[in-house]
Amino acid sequence: MTNALILAAGLGTRLKPMTDFMPKALVPVGGRPLLQILIEKLKTVGVTDIVVNVHHFSGQIIDFLYNSEYSKTLRDIHVRVSDESRELLDTGGGIKKAAKLFPDSKPILVHNVDILSNLDFTSFRKQIIFSHDEPTTLIASERPTSRYLLVNDESRLVGWTNINTGEVRSPYPNLDVNKCRKVAFSGIHAFSPRLLPLMDSWPDKFSIIDFYLSICDREHIVVDVRSDLKLLDVGKLDSLAKAEEFLTEL
Repeated sequence: MTNALILAAGLGTRLKPMTDFMPKALVPVGGRPLLQILIEKLKTVGVTDIVVNVHHFSGQIIDFLYNSEYSKTLRDIHVRVSDESRELLDTGGGIKKAAKLFPDSKPILVHNVDILSNLDFTSFRKQIIFSHDEPTTLIASERPTSRYLLVNDESRLVGWTNINTGEVRSPYPNLDVNKCRKVAFSGIHAFSPRLLPLMDSWPDKFSIIDFYLSICDREHIVVDVRSDLKLLDVGKLDSLAKAEEFLTEL
């Protein structure tokens, strides 16, 4: 897994007013933009090809990647931009479009730009590479939330539920939610390009979770639950104060 897709096209509405004049990806934490923090982590584990999808203030991200002082440090890796300036394509549509920009069919590490975590990318990379079929693998934890992935005893995705509304979505008509493990998705996953042909019939814009739920009864979608996972969603202004301290503890 030497390919990575950084999802950086979001509007960052929860970070207003900062995102009234800059993209979420360039919001600084400890003096470094979120995008730089993630790229540097990816570089340390041997990722050589990175695609960044862009929409909100896309020109600023492009300048940062190709024309800034920091861009000079990126000469040893290939960074490409998947341009969603005309329309946000959501997570699934973003992956579908960006996957065409990678030079090979190796698994793609997909990572939200506003997620900070202690996930060991090196071990995760080895886990995917040395698996017999390089399955699509979603990193999750048991942190409390209202929306959960549903996982069976074999660590496979079987559904999704919103515990506040009682909504359940699954391709299994007789799924017993009470027998499933409920876990929270981290926004980090390894996507197998083997699934791309199954996206052909999907529209340009769609959610990757919707896609996974539609095929999990016939495709191997693994949910890797990490009990030691520490994660911070830098999506709100009050989380920025916590983010710098979070980084120092990793």
